Amino acid sequence: MTLSAVEGKPNLRKLLVQSLPTMDVLWSLEVSAVSSLVQNTISMDVIYLLEGVTDNSKSSPEGSAFGLVLKCFTEALPENRLNRLLYKHKFEEAEQFAIAFELDVELVYKVKLDFVLEKLASVAVNRQGQDVWAGLVDEAKTNLMKIMDEQYVVQYCLNAFWPTLSTAEEMLNYAANRFPSSQIQSSLAKLATFCNLYGSHNFNGVSWIEFLNSTDYLKIILRFLREGNLSRAQYLWLRHEGEFASKFVEKSLHALLNSIPSDIPSQDLRTWLKGVVVPFIWKFLPKGQRILAKWLELRARDLELTEKNCWPQNGLMLAELGLPSFWVSINLTEGFRAEEVEELKVLVTSLRHLCVLYSKYNCRLSLSDFEMGSTRSMAFLMLDKVLAPELIPEVIESSVRPYALEQRLDLDNILLDYIKDLLDCCSSRITSLFTEWEAKAVAVLRCMTDTNLVMDAVLEIMYKAVVPWNDAIEKLVQQHLEKEHPKQELLKESYRLMEMKKLLRRYGIRNLTLSNSRETMMLVRHILKQDLATSLEDSLKLAEAYKLSSSEIHYLHCIQLLEHNKREQCIAQLKKLPPAEAELVIERLASWARLQLQIKEHTCQKLKDLRMQVAQMLVEALKYLQSIQKDDALNRMEYENNLKMFTAVAHLQEDFDIFLTPEEYDDPAVRQQFNQQLITAYENTRAWRHSGKKHPDKVTVIREQESKAKATVANDPDGKTKTLSTEAGLHRLARHLQRTEQELWADLAVRALEASNVEKALKILSELYQHHPNSSTGRVLFSTARRLCQMLADNVPMVLPERVNLPELIHQLACQAITICNADLLLDCVELCKSTLGAADVYRQCQIDDYGFVAKDAVLNGEDDAYNESSVQEIFNEDGIVLDPVSVLPVQYKITTSLLPLSGMNIEEENSTLNSRGCSCLSYCALQEGRTDLVNPLLGPMAALLQNLQECSQLELALRFLLESYGSILQHFVSNNMDFTLSAKLHTNSRLIRDKQTLDAIENTAQSSVRVVVVSLLHKVLNWRVVDCDLAIGLCTILCKSEVLDILGKIIASAWQNYDKIMAVAMVGAHVCSLYNDEEEKQKFLSVITDAEWGIKLGKLGVSIQSVFRQCNETKRTLIPVLVKNRNITAEILQEYCNTYGLDSDSAVSLFITTLLLQEEGEHGEPEAGDPELTPGVEDAPIGHEAILERALRIVPQLSSTRDLVISLHTALTKLSPYNYERIERVLKTIQTADESTTVLPLSQMMGLLQHLKSHKRISPPTDLESTYLLENSLEGTPLANTRLPFHLLLQSHHFWKIVSPELTEDTLPTLLLISKLMKVSLDKLYVLAVNHVFKHDLMPLLLDQTKRTQVYGPKRDSTTVIQNIFNHALCIQNLELAAATIHKIAQDVPPGAQKTMFLKFSLELVHKLLKSGTLEEELQIKGQMLTSKLQLQYQRSATENALMSFQLDSPELLKLTGLPGRLIVALFEHCSVVARMKSPAGQIYPDIHTVATEIASINGVDLLKVRNILLEKWLCKPEQSNGKMEVFISLQELQDHDQVMDITDDPDLMRVVYLLQMHPMDISARLLSPILTAETWPLGGSGLRLTFEHRSRALLCLIHIADSTTLEALSHTPKDKVKYYLKCYVYLSQLEALNIPYNLEMFLSSPKEGMIKGLWKNHSNEPQAVRLVADLCLEYEVFDLQLWSGILQKLLVFNMISYLQKILEALRAVPSLLELPSFSRTWRSVILSPFMTASLPLSPYHQDTFYKTFGLLLKCPFLLNLDLIGIAKRFAQFNLMAYSLGTLLLIPCSKKREQQIQSFLLSCNLVVILEQLEENMNTGELAGIPSQLQIRDTVFAFLFQNGCYQELVKTEHFQALMKHFVLKGLSEQVYGLIKYLVNNNREDEAVVLAKEYLRCKELKGETRTSAKTPCSDPIKDFLAQTMESRG
Repeated sequence: MTLSAVEGKPNLRKLLVQSLPTMDVLWSLEVSAVSSLVQNTISMDVIYLLEGVTDNSKSSPEGSAFGLVLKCFTEALPENRLNRLLYKHKFEEAEQFAIAFELDVELVYKVKLDFVLEKLASVAVNRQGQDVWAGLVDEAKTNLMKIMDEQYVVQYCLNAFWPTLSTAEEMLNYAANRFPSSQIQSSLAKLATFCNLYGSHNFNGVSWIEFLNSTDYLKIILRFLREGNLSRAQYLWLRHEGEFASKFVEKSLHALLNSIPSDIPSQDLRTWLKGVVVPFIWKFLPKGQRILAKWLELRARDLELTEKNCWPQNGLMLAELGLPSFWVSINLTEGFRAEEVEELKVLVTSLRHLCVLYSKYNCRLSLSDFEMGSTRSMAFLMLDKVLAPELIPEVIESSVRPYALEQRLDLDNILLDYIKDLLDCCSSRITSLFTEWEAKAVAVLRCMTDTNLVMDAVLEIMYKAVVPWNDAIEKLVQQHLEKEHPKQELLKESYRLMEMKKLLRRYGIRNLTLSNSRETMMLVRHILKQDLATSLEDSLKLAEAYKLSSSEIHYLHCIQLLEHNKREQCIAQLKKLPPAEAELVIERLASWARLQLQIKEHTCQKLKDLRMQVAQMLVEALKYLQSIQKDDALNRMEYENNLKMFTAVAHLQEDFDIFLTPEEYDDPAVRQQFNQQLITAYENTRAWRHSGKKHPDKVTVIREQESKAKATVANDPDGKTKTLSTEAGLHRLARHLQRTEQELWADLAVRALEASNVEKALKILSELYQHHPNSSTGRVLFSTARRLCQMLADNVPMVLPERVNLPELIHQLACQAITICNADLLLDCVELCKSTLGAADVYRQCQIDDYGFVAKDAVLNGEDDAYNESSVQEIFNEDGIVLDPVSVLPVQYKITTSLLPLSGMNIEEENSTLNSRGCSCLSYCALQEGRTDLVNPLLGPMAALLQNLQECSQLELALRFLLESYGSILQHFVSNNMDFTLSAKLHTNSRLIRDKQTLDAIENTAQSSVRVVVVSLLHKVLNWRVVDCDLAIGLCTILCKSEVLDILGKIIASAWQNYDKIMAVAMVGAHVCSLYNDEEEKQKFLSVITDAEWGIKLGKLGVSIQSVFRQCNETKRTLIPVLVKNRNITAEILQEYCNTYGLDSDSAVSLFITTLLLQEEGEHGEPEAGDPELTPGVEDAPIGHEAILERALRIVPQLSSTRDLVISLHTALTKLSPYNYERIERVLKTIQTADESTTVLPLSQMMGLLQHLKSHKRISPPTDLESTYLLENSLEGTPLANTRLPFHLLLQSHHFWKIVSPELTEDTLPTLLLISKLMKVSLDKLYVLAVNHVFKHDLMPLLLDQTKRTQVYGPKRDSTTVIQNIFNHALCIQNLELAAATIHKIAQDVPPGAQKTMFLKFSLELVHKLLKSGTLEEELQIKGQMLTSKLQLQYQRSATENALMSFQLDSPELLKLTGLPGRLIVALFEHCSVVARMKSPAGQIYPDIHTVATEIASINGVDLLKVRNILLEKWLCKPEQSNGKMEVFISLQELQDHDQVMDITDDPDLMRVVYLLQMHPMDISARLLSPILTAETWPLGGSGLRLTFEHRSRALLCLIHIADSTTLEALSHTPKDKVKYYLKCYVYLSQLEALNIPYNLEMFLSSPKEGMIKGLWKNHSNEPQAVRLVADLCLEYEVFDLQLWSGILQKLLVFNMISYLQKILEALRAVPSLLELPSFSRTWRSVILSPFMTASLPLSPYHQDTFYKTFGLLLKCPFLLNLDLIGIAKRFAQFNLMAYSLGTLLLIPCSKKREQQIQSFLLSCNLVVILEQLEENMNTGELAGIPSQLQIRDTVFAFLFQNGCYQELVKTEHFQALMKHFVLKGLSEQVYGLIKYLVNNNREDEAVVLAKEYLRCKELKGETRTSAKTPCSDPIKDFLAQTMESRG
């Protein structure tokens, strides 16, 4: 409504009423220009216009108003008025207005309800209280009752935002009661779903309407899955699966799988997938198996990281869900061989093997490691896990060996490959410090048994071990080097190569390949240059390895030694070489030395030293070469020339520092030049020496090396040592000088002696005597010796060599002078020699060092003064006190010089004196007037020396000194007084008187001294260890006879058993008596000598003669028994003894032979009693058997008669131990030698038996028979009985087998066979015993070992060889009947298996051989044939049994049928493994029925094809099915449900048919079944059975599972996409056929299905099978006529087909149109309650399964809200199904009512029972994980917390679940309460674990540690902190 101006009328305006939106003018009115619409609140009733009225007068100004008029405008139509009232929500006024004007009152109610609907939506959004929405709900109820519009009421109840669940349920039920419809029923079903999804306490109108209006349930399910709410997704899927099944495509499957979170436990996920999702996919989306398989594979692999604790079992269980079992008709499924499915199969197989490794072998491997490996690598990984080599044997025995047996692997090969792999992996690393793998490889090797493979492993370890080897490797290699093996040479060669490697490693060479000898020599030079102790040895090894000349190595080594100044080592090395090689090396060294000496640059001292070493070495080497070269004269000459040259060069270098080259030395001019130079040098040296000044050379040395010069002066005060070099040069160049070499040496010796340099003088004199032995040299030697005596007498200091025996050297000089001096000097030399000898002897008794001193053996034991003639010399060597050289030697040498009185101090003067006066010695010198008395000066020293010698008990020296000194004096006087007349003329009288007096005095003194010394010395000589008889006799001649006899008698009496001394003393006495001609005394001494000789001889044999010593001859007989028992006695000695004393020798020899033969090898002759001091001087080694026998046989011919000996030996033989073969053999051989013709014993047989027994070592313990024999014959037991058989008992035939039987083995059989042949016993019996022994001791342990193993294959030892040995022994039995009986008896004892079969077969062959021999009589022939048939039957049964055992099919049921092979084959194909194989073929190991059936048929001659046809007819054409009286063999409903799946798992027979036909190729199997589809009678065999459509449908179903799509299409002449449909048609036709309704396939396919169904219902509705068929056909062809289905459901109830109704109701719940049927809800209720009517306690498994399905049906029920849930819960409780009962109560929609019922229920029942039933009954299948199951557990746990009833669960497995529940839910109050309970019950450890787990989960969820509202800390955290602090 608007106001507008009017054209041409300025004082007017127009009021316009326009319509919207076209703005058409509906009504207009002209009003004054002064008008205005009144602005008021919006109102649809009245519009006010304020208009100004003018008076039209001219006086009035324009535009001014005269007055105001208020005009009112209103609506005149009632409908519009009503609408405005409704718009203003004036519902009461509008209602009255409508009634008044008779308008539509329901419109007012609908608008009012719409207003209420908006209010309810606002309330739902704002979540206002009950006081707000209660009135709105009541108002809505009131107004709905006034509305008759059905559609409006229904939609209003559906779309209203009802505030509570109860209100929504009420309103939906109200709508359903007023206007029943499928839409309302669907909404009620959704409401039930919503209630159980979210809970009644979480009901919200907005959420409800959103859920109600949603049609994409899969989207909601995916949302739940993404949120991790698996239980809600499961429940929603459970209730509404049918509503989205038809829309489920591959994209949906991808979305579903991708929505599943990774943190969902695999156990929960697997349960849902297995029970719901996977069957759903196979049912509705078979193509999705590829997607599912890929997802399951990835998910299963991820579990290795996400769920390690349960791996790999969890991965296997999850992956198995995607395997298409064989019952799936995969041949008709697209993508059935997809790559993803094949990969999943591989994964399942790997996981199954991995589980076995984990559980059975404790081998934890990652999946990737397992997949990359093989069975061999698994064994490798088992060993890789072992870190300590000590644990290797245990792991191999516990894990690797069983694994190898299971996988049919050869353990030794596996271990060898592992060693190779280990070496390849580890040896390539830097392992010089880390060689644990070597110890590991050695440990693995020691577990191997195959010697060939062991040797290969040793070689591998050798090649790869770190060099140098450790002790373990070295020990291993050495151990196998000692073994004999075909690869021994290869091992040795490899060891040599490895030795080379080790050798090179020592020199820093690791990887070096030598291609030629030149490189090898370079390496040798490198090794030698290292100059190690083993360099030469290593070089020689290298040369030997590479076939180089060892002489070259030695040549290089010698050069290197010389370069390192090791000349001695070089010479020693050359002397070690073989002569030929040494000659070659020295020749090369000589050539090399010439080159070295040819070098002229010698200024370098190092080079000079080298050249000196070279020359000296060549001198020694050439000398050695001359000593070994004796054949080739030419070479010897060459070597001599070289030696001379090198010797000269060496001396020039050493003595003169002159280095001549070989060329220079060979040049005469050069030699002449140096000759002159040396002579000049010598003259200069003499000049400097006479002048007393230092030599210039020495001055130079002092200046250059001061320290060395000082040392030289200190050691050589005369300063002449430096001239030694010049003198040496003169020696060698003397032929070029005017003086002879002898003269030069003499002068040098004199000069050295003058300088007191005795060492140098002695050296020169030695050379002089050696090279110039003439009279001049003799004079020089004499003069020097005398000079040295004078110097010693005067104590002159001298330069002597260290540790030199100077008196001995002086005596040596005197002796040398005697040999070469002239006659004039001979007497003086003799006197000097005699005197110096005495001085040397005196000095020898003085010195205590090693020179010239013969140590005297001291008697260690005073009581043991044994006279050992062989250990000391027979010449008397006096023992005495050591003399003092300081006091004795000067006196001695004074006496010496006095005995040469005319010798002067100067040698030249002495020479002149000697020449003019003759002898200078005292004995021959002439007395001259005026000369001093020469004798008196000698007496004093003589007396002093004599006294000293006597005091020191040096009696022998004293006696010799007396005789020589006084003899010289006497000779001196006699020589000067030969003629008294002449003496009187020459000398004065006083001189003669004085000489006489002196001589008398000396005589008296000498006689007294000599007697005293001789008596004492005689006692010494006779009491010495060895009596020096000659000396004793000589001493005795000095004394008188009586005194001598007295001394000898006392010594003999005191000698006791020292027969050597007695004999020696007696011999002295006899000789003395001969001298005195006293025969009587002489005979006494001779008798003593005889007894002493036998005492000595028998004493050496260990026999004492003391008891008969010096007794009569008859007494000597008593010693014979002792002699014959002595093991060292001989017949010759015994005969000699008897002859010596006149006794009978024959009896003694016979006794000796008997004793000798009967003694043991280790027996010794015992000394005679009463002689404890007897010490026999014989060896203790026992006499061997052969030696005893040889001795006896040598003695026997010495007997004149052997008869008595043979008789005695026969008697002794029976008394010998039967185990002492040696004694028996000795006796037998002696008897044989003594009397070969004896017939008393079978000597040849006994000797042969004895020889066989000696080669046999006993293996069984002695028997009681042997003990009895020993006891009867009074024989003692012996350890030999454990190793030897009794000889005597074996000779007795009745005891032979008792002894032999226990000894029989494979090893002893050859020996026992020879013994049996010798003893002429039955050989058949021996072979029978051998067969039985091998069976019992060798074969049976092997068989028992096999039976103990879990696997029958791969025994530890092969029994085939043992069995073959048994057969070989049996073939040696001549009696075939006995052989067959023996083998047959063994076959009965052998446990079932291959071995038993082998024995039965061999026994059968023996019987056949016996029958063919023709030696049996007719009656025995008949019996033999009967036996053959029995054996044949036994063999067949055993072979059949073995075939079953080899495939682990040896169950008692099958073993009972071994005698019925046909029935057995049938039973095999009906074995449970066939069904298991068909249900789960992938990854499992099943017995191969086809192979074992084929083998059994072959063994027993059964026609397997005939059995096949019989089984096919039996399984495809069941007789009870052909009569049409039982239910369908396969559920038509299942066919409807599994549109793409053909399931044969419900019929084991069909699975057996499929497996049976797998014995043929696929095309052959398909052609066998295809004729059944069209034939009228059974085409396989002649039974003539009429085929029905049921038979054809079964055959077609099997054909689908056997043939691929192409073959199936070709054989059935049906497109492959129609095959399954035709299968359904066959099934329907079979049912129609059972109802006697004639239909064929063409008729069925062409008939209208709905008419056919209704006709079938009309005519056959009273038949249960027809009603079920109608229902199936309706579902198949989607006929959902309400009236028809109402009748069908009623009939199914009437026929009580509850199980079938359950499946029907689940299928029909997805059909919305059927929900409005009243009978549909009644049917649901009846089906749910029906099991309670038929079940009874205790529940059977069938009823338990029925109640499980009933509870599941209850959860799926679309009429859940209309059911009496409390009543159903009570019914569950009546059958003690508490979990189901509580789950039913949880479905009650009213929360208050629900809580009351639950509380009362929980108070009245056992909570543990609920939890147990929850685990047993609701943890699998489609019920697992749904909200009801979870709410049941949560409800029980909450009730436990509220009532504090933890003690009910403490001792159960549910207590851990309770703690886990509280932790995962984050219920801090419950957790803390549970912690306090645990602490109060002394379970603090569990409380700590619970607290830690709670805090960990809390942190993972991101919660704060303390609540923001509470300032206090977390009590759980505080508890944990306090507990940890208290524990420290």
